[in-house]
Amino acid sequence: MTTYEAVTIPPTGKHTSTIIFFHGLGESGSIWAELLTNLRKPNTKIICPSAPKIPLTLNKGFAIPAWFDLSTLNEDAPENESDILRAVDNVHAILDEELAKTRLPPKKLLLGGFSQGGALALYAALTYHRPLAGVLILSCWIPLHKSFPDAATNNTNIPIFQCHGTEDPVIPYVWGTRTSEILKEFATKSKFTSYEGLLHRTNEKELADIKSFIHKTVT
Repeated sequence: MTTYEAVTIPPTGKHTSTIIFFHGLGESGSIWAELLTNLRKPNTKIICPSAPKIPLTLNKGFAIPAWFDLSTLNEDAPENESDILRAVDNVHAILDEELAKTRLPPKKLLLGGFSQGGALALYAALTYHRPLAGVLILSCWIPLHKSFPDAATNNTNIPIFQCHGTEDPVIPYVWGTRTSEILKEFATKSKFTSYEGLLHRTNEKELADIKSFIHKTVT
């Protein structure tokens, strides 16, 4: 198991919930920790792990922060299943550790991510053995999509909030809509929200919607 470095922002009030959020390719946890701190409730802790630098096939073998290897951003390209599942195991270990440390009920943990981090969070949530509060996924896709719905062993009835910009040049909007279609086959509370003109980033409207989702989902 790989142990990730993480930026942790403690709650300012009594700790009653935790958000664990995974960044996109080439980023670090600090960017999203700062954003999420302004969107949370006072009793929510923020944990934003940082991916290690790994040789990325998509990047001609040069090492950048990434959760798992990618060879292309083509929807139908072969995926590195073993690498993805190793990363998922690491996410499950982070969830287990947070529950053991805090004694919080699993329903008080919200899992999320952006881009590749969102793909990782989504797969990890749908294969985690305990019921979570919800899933927040931004500008991402569902990895190993041909394995669903069979791969979804849990958390198919929790809120899943999926956001995607219509002009995303990195993870095309059609990937977002296709992911939404797949989720609706088995996830009873998935919601897809599109943002007109938004590229591969966030904006004030999306951040406001994220804040609303967080406040409704974790208390």
